[in-house]
Amino acid sequence: MMAKNEKSEWFPFGKMAPDASLRLFCFSYAGGNASIFRSWHGHFQPTVEIFPLQIPGHGTRMQEAPLTRMKPLVEAASKAMGAYLDKPFAFYGHSMGATLGFEIAHKLRAVWGVEPAHFFVSGRRGPQRAAHRVLHNLPKPRFIEELKRLNGTPEEVLQSEELLDLLIPMLRADFEVLETYQYSERPALTCPITAMGGTEDHEITREDIDAWGQVTSGKFESHMLSGGHFFLHTAQEQVLRIVSEQLQPLVSQTK
Repeated sequence: MMAKNEKSEWFPFGKMAPDASLRLFCFSYAGGNASIFRSWHGHFQPTVEIFPLQIPGHGTRMQEAPLTRMKPLVEAASKAMGAYLDKPFAFYGHSMGATLGFEIAHKLRAVWGVEPAHFFVSGRRGPQRAAHRVLHNLPKPRFIEELKRLNGTPEEVLQSEELLDLLIPMLRADFEVLETYQYSERPALTCPITAMGGTEDHEITREDIDAWGQVTSGKFESHMLSGGHFFLHTAQEQVLRIVSEQLQPLVSQTK
């Protein structure tokens, strides 16, 4: 399980650091891509590498067809990550990325016998708490109305037919991944989980966030941060502080 030196299509913004003792894999929300984590490189000590995952159909892989089911996405991503498990690692996932990270954590444990040293989740209900809204197959006008309601799509995109035509197929695919996802009962993860929610997120409640504590036998804590569903951006300083503080003991242990 030695890490590759060449660039991977799955980790186009991953930066290896010679002094790094821990690798932080990051998983984006639906419709997002690895680039949303590019600025994170400057917020951590050189002992932490930031490796955002780029899934097919997103960002630098826009020319590829997006996947519409969780299982093949997890299979492909886990296989790609196998070459990057040469040092302790942690996960951070927001919204869709939290559920994706959860399933990848279980897959890596099953295949490689390893788990994240810490798992950070934000803006997503515990995986055992099913969502009942189905958006991926709505007619285009209603789909756009839902995008406006979710308040995560820039206004300039919503006003541009050309940009919407690029974005909507990717978003439909991501929503389909989530809306067809089925949680399966397995032995709990053993890694610590830190869960974060937005105080003004009308879709995800405090109870949804705290439900993550039921899927690990390790330490669990939760935080409610100011902002809506995309507090990852609006409260980024707080998010990064929580992640950095929790990773510090791990980095110190691995020196």
